[in-house]
Amino acid sequence: MNVVVHKIANITMPPKKENDGCGCASVPISLIIVLLGVGYWGFRHLDDLDISQFLPNNQQPITFNSPPSLPIADSPPPQVISTRTPTTNPQVSLLPITPKKSPSPQTPWEKKEIRGIYLSRYQATNKANEQTIRQRVRYYRSQGINTIIHGVWGNGCTMYNSNVMQQTFGYKSCPNQFQEQWLDWLIDEAHKQGMQVHAYFEKGIKIDKNSPIFDLAISKQWIVPGIDKTYAGIDHYVLDVEVLEVANLFKKISVEFVQKYPTIDAVQWDDYLGYHADLPGKVDRTARLTNFVRQMRSDIKKANPTVSFDLCHHNPYWSKRYFAADWKKWNVDRVFIQTYNDANFNQELDYAENYAGVAISDKQLYRLKELVNNPKIKSVLVFPSSGKPEKTAAFIKKFTPTSN
Repeated sequence: MNVVVHKIANITMPPKKENDGCGCASVPISLIIVLLGVGYWGFRHLDDLDISQFLPNNQQPITFNSPPSLPIADSPPPQVISTRTPTTNPQVSLLPITPKKSPSPQTPWEKKEIRGIYLSRYQATNKANEQTIRQRVRYYRSQGINTIIHGVWGNGCTMYNSNVMQQTFGYKSCPNQFQEQWLDWLIDEAHKQGMQVHAYFEKGIKIDKNSPIFDLAISKQWIVPGIDKTYAGIDHYVLDVEVLEVANLFKKISVEFVQKYPTIDAVQWDDYLGYHADLPGKVDRTARLTNFVRQMRSDIKKANPTVSFDLCHHNPYWSKRYFAADWKKWNVDRVFIQTYNDANFNQELDYAENYAGVAISDKQLYRLKELVNNPKIKSVLVFPSSGKPEKTAAFIKKFTPTSN
């Protein structure tokens, strides 16, 4: 036993190799850096790697979820982006929704129901072609006007081809070189622009010596005695609506017009529908005028129920007292109070606040700011007494800025 041990002890053993650790000293530094980078990348993308193929069938890969982020106070919720193909009615928006721009608030001027300008019979019709008519409508629209009040009758004749005129007097219209469709073009373009057209029965029941029916009216005794000198510088002769032929003429003309132009928005008469108190004889024609207007309005409504029958006249006291026009009994649809007498402007406004609106002349444009800022004044009509409506419209634009 001892001999065996001795022999084993005398066997020469190879020298014992010392443990050098992992052996990294013999690995190049650059390779170590590459391996570390790859390992770090793999750790960060574990969620993206499908390592289930390397695991037993009964094990699932371990996922590393980031901790949920906490919302900041008053901050909007995070947007969810869908990764699926959107359906016809997606529940989640794929892109941020751009809010619609709110329309500009209306200015006080734009809040007025009617922002109108008067055009006399000859200011937009004579030799005007379709393009000219339409351009003029668009021009007034650009100046902030939404209603054109255009003359269609005046001084005893129509500004359109009329069968009633032809049958009664032997000619179709006033002596004017208009194209037959001028009013159709004007109404059509106005409606396209969101505007209205009101037919203005200019001069009403009054004529002067230049009227094509003057001689006939004198010979048939259609004229009340005396000369109407309501306005300085011009002598007017007033047709007597108590004469059956006169009353029927106006009724037929009115019905014909609203049937010929069924899309007209309104017809308007003014203070020329009246008998001045200074006419000779001091005859009270109030009741006769009331009966005539009520019948004419009734006929118009039967022929065209949608048209508005309007009046632009003096305040109710002055109308009845000085013009035999008791229009509060006329059943008109809208009344605009004339305030052309600037000396009584404030008193007239007291009336206008209770009716459809007010009418001023171009000489009173400095009053516009006051009218625009008065919410009780529902509408403003402007009469270009200078005979230059386009220039008047430009001044209206200057005094009444819009939101456009």
